Amino acid sequence: MKHSKRVFAMNSLAVGVRVALGSLALVLSTAALAQQAPSSDDEEATLETISVLGTRGTGRTATDSAVPIDIINAEELHNQGSPDVLDALKVLVPSFNVSTIPIDDAASLIRPANLRGLPPDNTLILVNGKRRHRSAVITFLGHGLSDGSQGVDISVFPSLALDQVEVLRDGAAAQYGSDAIAGVINFGLKRLSEGGQVEIFGGEHYEGDGFTTQVDGQIGFPLGPDGFATLTAEWRESDPTSRSVQRDDAAAAAAAGYPNVPNPAQIWGSPEVKDDQKFVGNFGWKGENIELYGFGNVSRRDTDGGFYYRNPTARAGVYSNDGGQTLLVGSLSGNTTCPTIALRDAAGNLIPYATVSGQVAALPSDCFTFLKVFTGGFTPRFGGEMKDLGFTGGIKGRWGDWHWDFSGTYGNNEIEFFMYNTVNASLGPNQPAGFLFRPGSNEQTEHMFNFDITRAFDRVNLALGTEFRSEEFRIGAGDAASTAIGPLTQQGFSIGSNGFPGFNPQTAGEWSRDSWAVYADLESQVTDQFLIAGAVRYEDYEDFGSTSNWKLTGRYDFTDTFAIRGALSTGFRAPTPGQANVSQITTAFIDGELRDTATLPPTNAIAAFYGAEPLTPEESENFSFGLVWNNGPWNLTADYYHIKVDDRIARSTDFTITEADRAALIAAGVVQAASISRVGFFVNDFDTTTRGIDLVASVDTDHFGGETNYAAAFNWNDTEVNKFTPGIISEARIKKLEESLPSTKGYFTVHHHREAWDLLVRLNYFGSWYEDHLDSDVVRIEDGGLPIYEDSAVTVDIETGWKWDSGLFVRVGAQNVFDKTPDNNPWGAAVAGAQYPVHSPYGFGGGFYYARLGWKF
Repeated sequence: MKHSKRVFAMNSLAVGVRVALGSLALVLSTAALAQQAPSSDDEEATLETISVLGTRGTGRTATDSAVPIDIINAEELHNQGSPDVLDALKVLVPSFNVSTIPIDDAASLIRPANLRGLPPDNTLILVNGKRRHRSAVITFLGHGLSDGSQGVDISVFPSLALDQVEVLRDGAAAQYGSDAIAGVINFGLKRLSEGGQVEIFGGEHYEGDGFTTQVDGQIGFPLGPDGFATLTAEWRESDPTSRSVQRDDAAAAAAAGYPNVPNPAQIWGSPEVKDDQKFVGNFGWKGENIELYGFGNVSRRDTDGGFYYRNPTARAGVYSNDGGQTLLVGSLSGNTTCPTIALRDAAGNLIPYATVSGQVAALPSDCFTFLKVFTGGFTPRFGGEMKDLGFTGGIKGRWGDWHWDFSGTYGNNEIEFFMYNTVNASLGPNQPAGFLFRPGSNEQTEHMFNFDITRAFDRVNLALGTEFRSEEFRIGAGDAASTAIGPLTQQGFSIGSNGFPGFNPQTAGEWSRDSWAVYADLESQVTDQFLIAGAVRYEDYEDFGSTSNWKLTGRYDFTDTFAIRGALSTGFRAPTPGQANVSQITTAFIDGELRDTATLPPTNAIAAFYGAEPLTPEESENFSFGLVWNNGPWNLTADYYHIKVDDRIARSTDFTITEADRAALIAAGVVQAASISRVGFFVNDFDTTTRGIDLVASVDTDHFGGETNYAAAFNWNDTEVNKFTPGIISEARIKKLEESLPSTKGYFTVHHHREAWDLLVRLNYFGSWYEDHLDSDVVRIEDGGLPIYEDSAVTVDIETGWKWDSGLFVRVGAQNVFDKTPDNNPWGAAVAGAQYPVHSPYGFGGGFYYARLGWKF
């Protein structure tokens, strides 16, 4: 195994400054050595209207392209009520969905986002046209749709650093490689050679919680006559929110006299974000026929969220092991027969705490119960310290009629998990200081090199390229307390940090994979009216072999105002080294013995014994057809898409290792089978078909004595599971795959400008959706139960602002002005204290008001 170098030994902002200065020095020193050559006649188009996605030739406007593209400019993206880029995209791209993830393990730290109803890792993320590295989080709990995915952490970029965001809503694996099944999102960074901006943002929910403070700064410097260096920094903190009601079981414990029962016992809301630091640099130096460029980011943040409440009268492995009838009491020496203490009477009612506590106080000194430590139960807190670093450097220029571009990219994302206010029950009273555990870490590291060449002929543009990528995924072992099998284990006390056991040394490790690719892209403007383009791409991966993909696109302009466009392509998503090699072993006391239940790599000998095979790529077929109407102030596009994805990856059901199987495995030299009781693994299993329609329209007018823009967008999306293996994915997960996102979503915006003042009003529409509350894995319940259907909803956002000639500006606004929330959860108190369905596509925090004050110079 390789050993990763730690890149975050210093404070991350300090690292950012050093990276920026080092990169600047490299650019300047290289520039000084570069030879000057004749000037290029090419003129750069402005990023406000031009997109480079979907074509290797000259950039096109959204209405001129052969595939559907959204272009979101800097002002539209930055002037939002939420400072998180994910939330900004949610209300600007109708087929883009992201929700608050309150209690879903690591998904709470890096929220999964879905484009066109597909998982996060089915959307390729680019920065300045270069592939972005993945996050270290594998989303095991992703509300069905995102389960098992490993996407990119988009939130590491401050919106102030972005010049525009381009969203290609079409399959593009033949052009860009793995992951581009649902589409491609390109984050274009600002290129300032002078001036800058500083601002402060503050806001909170109508409920008086979730107060958010953010400070941004940006400055640009010239690098020679045509170069630039743009630096952006951001600091943010956000308080947690709570939309909870008291759980019935916690209320019952409090009524029985149990002291220190928290109210609410369980928190449903946004986690606390502390010390969120982001630094982005973008550099460029241009000679007469050569250009050097570099860009990158350094970021870190701490996220702290809640877990499920541990009831003092029932929690298995901590307080009781017989459903709450008697208290779990252990002998510290193992030599004492401890008294039995009843928690409920013959009728099943809780015995008053005064009675129970008297018996606890009378226990022999050798007898231990957690009722002595947490008298009212406890709610673990779970979080992570996230660190992210990415840098791309390159050189491009012209050789005769050929344009060439060579670049290298490094990316690293690491999360160190922590838990506190919890226990390793098997350790008894010997818990770590502050009840703080370090369960381990996940780390993703990527290296990439690209070489691309293009040449424009008469009405034809040719592009060729090659790419090499190396990916590494590392699991870091947890501290001793988070993985310990303590002395009380054989008396029924659970092991590991309760709620998220640490990664043990057997699970820890590092796995890597190399791949390379070549592609060819040909685009021809056959006539002034007819454009046709094709692309082919071949990729080879060292772990599962090769794949070839192609794409064909076309556009025909009937008039200057009306055109049709379409695309047909194949695509793929390569399983990540993390998905192919992740191990998670949970140890429990089963049938009088210590046994492991494991999620093992499909290449593991035990998994292979039960039919596991090495993972292969998810494969897709993509078809789209659209209409474009562009008549001066009016722009209208309508696009239909059809995406078929085969061999999607899912976790299998658990297989029980029988004694006969265990003997056979041990005889074959698989000694790990001696302690494992059950095993599951990732497998290519089910197929889906996703269909949808995107409608986008806008018009510029002179209404109300100023400039007024009206914009509307609508998405209809439908996913159907075509094939699956019963027992590997459940009927409940199929329901979530098909219905957990709204089938319809849209917005209507009016943006009015008059001199120094502007006003924006946005109506957001969300169709009905389905929630399997708490992942109950239940589809139908006759008389009550957990699954929830939520009706459609409309929310309203308002923002207004003034900007003066001095550069000073102020903006105030509110998201969800009328404080719209989902209907009350009918089983909130009875189950887990959630006041609302927690996976609402428009959130459940209610209204949020904010103000932004700044100066642009």
